[in-house]
Amino acid sequence: MSEAEGCVSVWEWLCALHLDQYFPVFQDAGFGTLLECQGLTQDQLETIGIKLPGHRKRILVSLQKTHHHTHPEREHDALLTHLAAEGDQRGEERAVFRPTPQTAPHYASPPPPLNTPPWHPNPDINITINTPLQTLPHIPLPSLSTNPPQYLSLASPPILPQYPFLASPPIPSLYPSLASPPIPHSTSPYSWQDYGLSTLQESVYLPVTGRVLAQPPRDGPSPVLKMGWLDKNPPQGSLYYQRRWVKLDVDYLRYFDNDKEVYSKRIIPTAAITGVTNVGEQKFEVVTTNRTFLFRAESDFERNEWVSVLQNFTRGCQEGSRVITSSVPHSSMTPGSPLTPDQQGYLELRGLRSKLYTVVSGDKVFLYKNMEDYRLGIGITSIDMNVGNVKDTDRRSFDLTTPYRIFSFLADSEQHKDQWVEAMREAIGEALSNSEVANQIWAEPSNGCCADCGAAKPEWAAINLCVVVCKRCAGEHRGLGPSISKVRSLKMDRRVWTEELIQVFLLLGNERLNRFWAANVPPSEALSPTSCSEDRRRFISSKYRQGKYRKYHPLYGNQEELNNALCINVQCSDVLETLCLVFCGADVNCSTGQADCPSPLSLALAHNQKLQAQFLSHNLNTELPRSEVTGVMEPQHYSPQHPVTHNGFLFKTASMARPITERKAREEFSRRWCMLNDGNFSYYESDKTSTPNGTLKSTEIVCLAVNTPEKHGYYDHTFELYSDSERIYLFGTDDPDSHREWVKSITKTFIPSNAEGLLRLAFERIGRLRYKDGLNLQSPRVGWFALVGSSLHAYLEDSVEEEEIHLRKLQELSIQQENEVLVLVERGRTLYIEGERKLDFQGWCVSMQRAAGSAGDSLSQQQLTETDIPVIVDRCIDYITQCGLTSEGIYRKSGVNSRVAALCEAFRRDARSVRLKEGEHQVDDVSNTLKRFFRESGEGLFTIQAASAWLSTPEESRKICQYQLLLSQLPRVNKATLRALVNHLYCVQRFAELNQMNLHNLAIVFGPTLFQSDGKDYTAGLVVEELIEHYTDVFEVDELQLKRQLDEITAIIKASGSAGDFICTVYLEEKKETTEQHVKIPGSMTAAELTCEILDRRKIQVREKDYWSCWEISQKEETERPLHHLERVLPIIHSLGTDSHLLVKKHLAMEAIRIYLASKVDVSKHGMVKFREERSILGLGLNTGSFHDRYFILSTASLRMYKEVRSNRPEREWQVKNLRVYLGIKKKLRPPTCWGLTLINGSEKQEKPERQQWYLCCDTQTEMREWFSTFLTIQYDGNVWPADAVQTRVTRALPADTRHGNVALIPLRGSENEMRNSVAAFTADPLGVSQSSNHRGQSTVVGLSETSMLTQPLQALS
Repeated sequence: MSEAEGCVSVWEWLCALHLDQYFPVFQDAGFGTLLECQGLTQDQLETIGIKLPGHRKRILVSLQKTHHHTHPEREHDALLTHLAAEGDQRGEERAVFRPTPQTAPHYASPPPPLNTPPWHPNPDINITINTPLQTLPHIPLPSLSTNPPQYLSLASPPILPQYPFLASPPIPSLYPSLASPPIPHSTSPYSWQDYGLSTLQESVYLPVTGRVLAQPPRDGPSPVLKMGWLDKNPPQGSLYYQRRWVKLDVDYLRYFDNDKEVYSKRIIPTAAITGVTNVGEQKFEVVTTNRTFLFRAESDFERNEWVSVLQNFTRGCQEGSRVITSSVPHSSMTPGSPLTPDQQGYLELRGLRSKLYTVVSGDKVFLYKNMEDYRLGIGITSIDMNVGNVKDTDRRSFDLTTPYRIFSFLADSEQHKDQWVEAMREAIGEALSNSEVANQIWAEPSNGCCADCGAAKPEWAAINLCVVVCKRCAGEHRGLGPSISKVRSLKMDRRVWTEELIQVFLLLGNERLNRFWAANVPPSEALSPTSCSEDRRRFISSKYRQGKYRKYHPLYGNQEELNNALCINVQCSDVLETLCLVFCGADVNCSTGQADCPSPLSLALAHNQKLQAQFLSHNLNTELPRSEVTGVMEPQHYSPQHPVTHNGFLFKTASMARPITERKAREEFSRRWCMLNDGNFSYYESDKTSTPNGTLKSTEIVCLAVNTPEKHGYYDHTFELYSDSERIYLFGTDDPDSHREWVKSITKTFIPSNAEGLLRLAFERIGRLRYKDGLNLQSPRVGWFALVGSSLHAYLEDSVEEEEIHLRKLQELSIQQENEVLVLVERGRTLYIEGERKLDFQGWCVSMQRAAGSAGDSLSQQQLTETDIPVIVDRCIDYITQCGLTSEGIYRKSGVNSRVAALCEAFRRDARSVRLKEGEHQVDDVSNTLKRFFRESGEGLFTIQAASAWLSTPEESRKICQYQLLLSQLPRVNKATLRALVNHLYCVQRFAELNQMNLHNLAIVFGPTLFQSDGKDYTAGLVVEELIEHYTDVFEVDELQLKRQLDEITAIIKASGSAGDFICTVYLEEKKETTEQHVKIPGSMTAAELTCEILDRRKIQVREKDYWSCWEISQKEETERPLHHLERVLPIIHSLGTDSHLLVKKHLAMEAIRIYLASKVDVSKHGMVKFREERSILGLGLNTGSFHDRYFILSTASLRMYKEVRSNRPEREWQVKNLRVYLGIKKKLRPPTCWGLTLINGSEKQEKPERQQWYLCCDTQTEMREWFSTFLTIQYDGNVWPADAVQTRVTRALPADTRHGNVALIPLRGSENEMRNSVAAFTADPLGVSQSSNHRGQSTVVGLSETSMLTQPLQALS
């Protein structure tokens, strides 16, 4: 670059490019002149602060094009002329120049738009002009402002040039096309200019049809060297010349039908021109490698001008071409070096008889006569796609529409048409795209997926609805109309995206917005990325036009209160609340009642709420969703969410990166002035300081923990803040009221509005956690949790209402340390809680484990079952029922004291983890553990307050009523525990002939234990005795249910009697001798345990999604039934006939069943099914009935059958709980299809002479599976398969010694007083009694010494 070019200032250069806003950026980086900017790269421009890719590209292109040698006397003016012309071609509101009238036709206006393929000549080309410059007249340049703003000038050493430049020849001012006077400013939307270009009429290659006259945009890539009218000899060599408008720029020589045409008849790359010669009067030839073009000017002078310019320019290109190697990409259109196409091939253009070779490359479409011309680079025209639009018109045709012409193409096939349309649409996107806004919007993770269908990387947005959507959904949004959805592109509509609008989208995000817009979407109506257009149209219209799925505001339907709430809310920063109010009916243009701020928009601006104002400005004329209100709505008043502000002094310690476990001394606390304002919590050195020592944004707070008094030392009232940067901040105060107010205020700032219900709780820890549950185990979701006592309150992502999880009632609570996952298992569901941050997760784990454990001695503080019974009571009762009902002297014999103490301690630590197993634990140890628990419980089973009322003996006639009254007054846990214990004791005394523990004996043992008395008075025993005796009346027990329970116990006792355990044959996968397994079936064994035992024996490894189950197979009925995993096996075995057996195999349909049930919104099912009833008359095997179509409705309570859909009264009705459902129908019934279910009433005894069966026949296997799945989920309350998908493997072993070991027995002989005294002494101090009895040597006294053994048999007391 010459010295004169180097003198051009950066300010002048940027003004010419209309990028003067970047002058401070260049100045701060040390660039003062254009010479110093040579060599800048993309990365360097981005580093110094030029973020927009289009602006960086414009700067680099300008640097390349100005990097050539010009004459010292003209180079500065020529450079400014070029820059001015180039700058005029940019932007919508750039300065535009128009030509003055010219006296000669070859005096042209400034550079027109060039629709040319990219071409970059060799940077080493040095082109000069032989015409003496001093003979050329000087034409003044346009006046450009050269007064930059008053910035400090920073000098820096020049940067060496690194980029190839565009080698255009020096342009003398002889040619008016290169130095024209300024053109007046245009107000056209595209800054088009009237260049007088033709409309392609009578074109050889382009048809006349589809023409649209318009003016071209000013965005040509190259300056025009010369333009004017010439006569051209046609290719056929006719004597008649055709008048053409000809343009020459640094890349192409092209000619048009007239000076108003945009698309040329021919484009000739300047690099392909091999020679330019005079051939007679006013004529000259342009020679290329395969053709010669003959032109005629109006005068010799004009002819000489054209020849001089062409010769000088092409000579430079030819000299440069000698040094160009294949490794230097000099042009994408030079001979032998065609374009790099995105799509190429022949397309038929409507109006032509032949096809044109069409190429889509980058952001342009090129048309060639044939492939040979394409290879030579000589084309017909090129189409800039930044003004194009592509639309399907027919099966094989499509239109490319521009403001100047409509090109109608016809492809060879429909598939090829789709490929061309896709390629051209991508070219449009390439021409218009700018990814800067999209990348900013996508910085919010939830904006990375479409708000409607979930497609990745959505590039469109509804700026008034504030949702980011994909291209397909954006098309349906446009169909709603701009009054409902204002659709804009993230990449093309750059002017719309102000900084405030971008911040609104980042603040809200698709995830938070869908909690309003899609709060009630049924799974069956939800979209997916593959949904069809019809489904999208229906869903999007329901979502935004009708507001069908939105979350209704509490003030919905109350227009006055909605408007009032809107005026209040726009004064704070909660944009989401404003959106909810507006789209639930609040009037954006309502009156505020204030003269200075008459509208909500002005009110927001007055309070400097720019984001609120931005949202409101886009919704001033939005058509709101339908707001019909039926019925009378109770008036509600808006509780505004005012900006949370609070300030005061707190005592703070230094933030820590580890849990705070030690007590803090007073010296470690520093007094700080703290302020909470608009979501920022800041602390200052004092209330006089203006600069904070530190600030926590509400978005950075993930958890707040309220500490117990004196936990952290000097200050009783403290709280901890956990940040997402893995820091803990501890604050304290002496004032409990101040502490409460700070906790409340801080929590309000970071808890979202949909989880505000947590704020009313007296929580000890609150914050957000990630979780997984159900079948959605792939990606975690975000939930808000609060720990209150032993309950965990949660607002989950897919739940509208608050959920409460009783931690003490969990079936399992464990920590997977390797994955940092907390597992909470409750009936029917497993919740996996993941730590968002390690520190936060550790705090939650410790707190929840402590809350889930036993917190004291009272019953309500124990770990509980779902029925509110302490786990220790439930486990002990269950074990004794299974293994100890035949044990003589149960509850009267003593266990080993050390084992009893160890068992009590294990239950106290974590009762949930204790598993009582036969062989590992002795019956007497467990029974004594249960008694010790009741004796040592804090308030006792009957509570201290009510114990005296229980012991007061009522009259015989009022006894039952009195007990029922006292029972109703007991606490919930005490009442449930008493019921379970008395039920157990009732069952024990029913088998007194085996265990020698009749009603009176049990009362003697449990009276003093439950009332925690000394046992000298039999009143306590009498109460227990009467409760057991009148159990069914006091507790209002169902006689049938009690009978079933006793039958099960009888079956257990029979199975484990003297004849040995029940041995059953179970088959694996198929019935044959090699798969037989003989298994001992205890009475408590479930189907899941039996399955695991069979798999363990055969050493089969259970993989994921292997649903192994135990099946009941009936060969006679040709049916099968998978046993529920919790179903007891022993009763099933007893009910099996000789033609039935048990089989362990995989449940192949279970995965489909679980997916189907997870997708169901309603538990019930209905539909038409073929039905048949079979009645076996008197056991003679005579079948009755045939298959008929019936309409069935299956609900949670019953299965009802109707004759037809319109019937009002059911023909039959069955209780679902009593039905046993089998898969299959026997063939002899000739069912219409093979997909059927067999129903048997499980409440009926099989030995009845008349047994009913019903058959349901479905049309498809899927339909049968759906009916069967619905039966399962209703019968087992949704617990179709273990929630954690892992079957518990239970090891069962025979006890090593069936005797009771060396344990002494309680004497039962003698008078009643002696027995009571003995029991009282044993209850008070069993060890003392043992030592005393050993000292006296009496063989009839209870002893706990492990070395003594008294085996006095027990006898029932009369």
